[in-house]
This record gives sequence, C-alpha cells and structure tokens, in this order.
Amino acid sequence: MLEIAELETRHVGPITVDVAGGECVAVQGPSGAGKSLLFRAIADLDPNTGDVRLNGKSREEMPACDWRRQVSFVPAETGWWADRVGDHFDASGDVEGLLEAVELEDALNWEVSRLSTGERHRLGIVRALQVKPAALLLDEPTASLDARMTDVVEGLIKQQLAAGVCVLIVTHDPEQAGRIADRSVKMIGGRLQSETGAAR
Repeated sequence: MLEIAELETRHVGPITVDVAGGECVAVQGPSGAGKSLLFRAIADLDPNTGDVRLNGKSREEMPACDWRRQVSFVPAETGWWADRVGDHFDASGDVEGLLEAVELEDALNWEVSRLSTGERHRLGIVRALQVKPAALLLDEPTASLDARMTDVVEGLIKQQLAAGVCVLIVTHDPEQAGRIADRSVKMIGGRLQSETGAAR
C-alpha cells in the first residue's frame, strides 16, 4: 500500500490519499491543477513535507534512489541523459519481453535522437517496469500514443495491477479512467476536491 498523509509543497497540498496494492487511482483535473507536481512530490523530486509510506515503511527510512526504484515515476516527458537508448536501462534487468510488448524489440541499439515522442514514452514505461516497482506513478502515459498502442500500454498497467502494484495515473481521458481505474479523484488548485468510483 502507498500511503500519503498531509503531503505538501509550495504549490500543492496538503494531500492525503491511500492506494492499495492492486488498485489504480486516477487523478483528474484541469491543466495547472498540480497533478504532475503531486507526482514529483511523491517521488521526492521536489522539496516537500508530509508522511509518505510504502507498505508501512516511511520514505525517510530509505535512500532516495531506493525509494525511486520502488515508487517509479514516469513523467509526461521522459528524461534521457545519454546518446544511446540502451545506456538508460538496467543491464541486469529482464527487458526483452517488455520491449517486445511495446513493439520496440531493437530499440536498445538506437540513438535517442531518432526516437519519436511516442517511442520515448513507451520506452520510459518499459524503463519503469523493468525494475519491478511496488508502486507506479504514471503522468499521461498514453497521451502521445495511437489507439492500438494505448491498448497495449493499458494492458501492461492491468498486468501490474494483477501483480499487486499500486498505481496512480494522471489522465485527461475520462474513458481511460473508467477502463483501468478503481476510483478517480479530482484535483483543483493543488488540492484533491472529490472522489468517485470507477468500474473496470
């Protein structure tokens, strides 16, 4: 379980929300509401206060790098720091099946500069899943994808849920929230305003 209590930054919060293992919570709201900033705070990428726990263990009890492997954040625009795609992946991880699932089997040998926006995003999701996180924070994970590849990525998310992973997803698509989320919360002005159930 991912437990977030009184999480607050300069622009967001205080936020309190829990996500159980195998549960998907969709965070919706207008642009500028603070959704991405909330995810960055949970991942401890921006200064914040509050109590954030994963399966009962406080974020403060582990090194930041360990926290970010267990609570994996895929931003709307993925980051790339080396020229070659393969240099961004854990050599010890099992990545072949994930790459095949998103139809990018040969991508580890490619140059980052040749990647389209959609390819970068699919690879960012693979990079997050490769480390087998206990929680996933997905910011608009299919915004740059066509309908077929959206189905593929939603299938990967459902596999993670079946394996007991906690998932928080930002989506502007209410139909997507209905397909994969157990419940939705609305964010306005940096605060969570309401919650609704969603069947999947």
